[in-house]
Order: sequence, then structure tokens, then C-alpha cells
Amino acid sequence: MSLARIDSLAQLGLNAPRVHVEVHVSGGLPAFHIVGLPETAVKESRDRVRSAIINSGFEFPARRITVSLAPADLPKEGGRYDLPVALGILAATGQVASERLAESIFLGELALNGDLRAVRGALPAALAIRDSGRRLVIPEGAAAEAALVSGLEIACASSLLAVVADLFGQAPLPVVDTPAPGPAVTTADLADVAGQHQARRALEVAAAGGHSLLMVGPPGTGKSMLAARLPGILPAMSEDEALDAAAVQSIAGRFDPARWRQRPFRAPHHTASGVALVGGGSQPRPGEISLAHTGVLFLDELPEFDRKVLEVLREPLESGRIVISRAARQAEFPARFQLVAAMNPCPCGYHGDPQGECRCTIDQVRRYCDRVSGPLLDRIDLQVLVPRLKPRELSQQAKGERSAEVRARVEAARERQLARHGKTNAELSAADIRDSDRIQPAAIDLLDTAAERLGLSARAHHRILRVAMTITDLAARESVSPLEVGEAIAYRQLERR
Repeated sequence: MSLARIDSLAQLGLNAPRVHVEVHVSGGLPAFHIVGLPETAVKESRDRVRSAIINSGFEFPARRITVSLAPADLPKEGGRYDLPVALGILAATGQVASERLAESIFLGELALNGDLRAVRGALPAALAIRDSGRRLVIPEGAAAEAALVSGLEIACASSLLAVVADLFGQAPLPVVDTPAPGPAVTTADLADVAGQHQARRALEVAAAGGHSLLMVGPPGTGKSMLAARLPGILPAMSEDEALDAAAVQSIAGRFDPARWRQRPFRAPHHTASGVALVGGGSQPRPGEISLAHTGVLFLDELPEFDRKVLEVLREPLESGRIVISRAARQAEFPARFQLVAAMNPCPCGYHGDPQGECRCTIDQVRRYCDRVSGPLLDRIDLQVLVPRLKPRELSQQAKGERSAEVRARVEAARERQLARHGKTNAELSAADIRDSDRIQPAAIDLLDTAAERLGLSARAHHRILRVAMTITDLAARESVSPLEVGEAIAYRQLERR
């Protein structure tokens, strides 16, 4: 048989489309050609495959070899096709049993000695063929990641020789079982934060409803401490959420099986570029907002970020996804993250602080605050001041509630939201709010009056109602009263300055 066909999987964003690897060995001068839009790493597989076959004890044919990666219009990248190409050559020259090749889908990069190396995107690949009825053969280094997908046989191999032995039935490849959830990682506890009752309350509301939060205050008042403790009070991830987050981390090459089912917490430095934040590149890769999917994106020193960089957050905050378009290809990544930001009130940090002497002029303060645009600020649900505590108050503060106690209330509030709408309050559309009969007329009157006095936009109007609904859920009440709306309005402090 001079023709062999093996199935593999490409990587296109979070998708893993099927790729048919066709190998034809014919007479003529020795040559090795790969066609089907291969990029440089795929073209270089010719040398890796040749050395791996020879060093594994097989014969590399001194004939004309043509490898076609179909569909031809799908760009191919990486070393993921090394294993199927090598098996195709061995099958086309009769050195392996080709009858069993159709039972599996192969993925893996070859070392020169024939060992298999892990490739990015093993988890999306496993998700793509979960219902195909075929097993996935991958390197040992990616097995734990792919095994998170239940209902699929995952066979792990250490080398090309091990795969060939399996095809001959001499030494079956070990099958990886779905790993048990690892122990929960101990996170920083909310009880460590002294005082700051309003900020702690805002953090609880943000966690319960999935709302974005901005904290403004002088240096050293606990803004970063509060943000770091948000993951500890968020509800546990569902299996679908965990798989979505793990799939993004997998294609970025940053997945850690030990952190399975733990919500991501990303805190990029303020020098990050727009591409680093939302993703991009000639071969689109996920950025920080996608790596924070189902988790928290913390932007410390918010005005220090380039304004153009911050503006790219506006659409993902609304849609929960990011589409990266390039001339040759387009990729879509999920970006349903919870934004938490912190900033000082002025360049020196002490504007409005009775214990600090601000050295900034009014124009400097205005220019500093204007680095965060109105449209972006309008999309942040909760905006609270985090004032400095006096030394006596700090030393006399009793420990507050522990994260476990707050998380219990947050989980109960989330369950009410999911039972009512199937999503968090932060994800409610204007139609969902309009059709809701939970809001008392007196609460609407209060909001209308506040909106007129503060000049609130229609978006801010809806966001206040979403926050009020979350406050109501935390209190286990059915209807939204003026009390909850008043508290939600109080969390728009930057619009009252």
C-alpha cells in the first residue's frame, strides 16, 4: 500500500477542526513535500519525522513522499501533525498495521529520538471529538489535561515506538482515567482586611451578582487586598465553566491540572499592550481577558494603563466575548470575566484624604481621572471609595467575617438568580429587567429622580437596577424596594463627585 490516511486535529481559536493527513509514497527521486497551507513549524516536521523514524528502528523510504493536510484552505501550525505524518509514512510503506489507524485520532510532536512531546490545545481537541466514538492518542505530557473530558477514551504514548506497538497489538497504550478533583487551594481570607465595611459590602455584592467593581482611594488602604480576596468568596465553578476556562488556558499553553476548577485571577501590569489584554497576533492567541474567563481580571493603577488599551475593554464587558480578525483568519475567544479595578484619586494619591496633603492642582486631578473614559466608567457597576483608616481605628478593628461565611451568602444569592433567569444579574438584558415584576414603583421613582439629578445614562440606569436586584437576592427578599435601589445608587460614587 503506497497511500495512507490518518485523522488529526487542527487548532482554530477554541475549535479543533478535523484534519485528514494523507501520505503518498511513490517512485522517483527522493523528496519530501507537505502541502495544505503549512506554516514554518509544520514544514520543519519533515526533518523531525525523518530522524524520529530512523532512530526508532524503522526504515525511512528513499522515495518521493507527498503529505497532504486537508482541508487545504485551513492554516496549519505547530508540531501537532508530526505523529500522524510519521504513522502515515510507516503505513504507506507497510511497516505498521494500517487497519487500526481508523480507530484513533492522533496528535503529537516528535523529538529526534522518537519521543513524543506535548502540544498546546489538547483539551479543546478532546472536547471536539467527545462524541465521535473514537479514541484520542496523545503524548503523555498532555494526557492529564485531555482526560478532564469525560466520555472519551484517552490513550497516552511516550514515543513513536509505543504507538506502533499498540497498532500491532503487542503492548496496548495505557488509558488515562478522569482525574479526581484536587484539594482546594487556600486563598487569602477576607478576615485579613481590617475595617472598610462599605468596600467589603461592595465586594460581596459584586461576587453575588457577577458585577464589575472599581475601588478609589489613597495608597495603602487595602484595595489590592480586597481584590485578591474576591476569588475566595466566589461560588464554585460548574463543570462547563471549568472546561471553558481550561480550554482557553490550554491553547495558551498555561493550563495547570492542579488548578482544575479554580477560578482564574489575572492581574496584568499597567504597561500591558492592547494585544496582551484582549489577544491577537498573526496567529490569534487569547489575551488576559480570555485567560480570566469565568474568573477575575484585576487592573491595579487603572489610570496608568494607556487609554487606548483600556478602551478595548468596552465591547468585551458587554458581550462576554472577543473576536480577533486578521487578513488570513478570524478567531473568537470567550471573555466573560469579572472586572475589578483600583486607582488613586489623583497623581500623588492623597486628594480628599484628611490625613494626607495633596500636592496636585485641580487641573492635574481632572487630567488624571480623565484617563479613564466616561463610556468605560459607565460600564462599571460598582464604584466605591476606600478611605484611609486612622491608626487608632486600624489597631482597634476586630476581625471581620471570614471568606467562607461570605461565600455561603453569595452562593445562596447566585442560586436564586440562576433559578429565576438561568444567569447572573450582571448578565440580564434590558428586556429581562423591563419584563421583571420584582421592582416596586416607589423604587423606580427613586431611581428616576436620581438619574435626572446625576445625569445618568440609560446604561447606568439598567446597571443600578441589576445591582439592586443582587442586593435583594442577598437579603433573600422577592421585590426590589427603594432601600435596595438607594444602596445601588450609593455605589455610583464617581458620578456624584
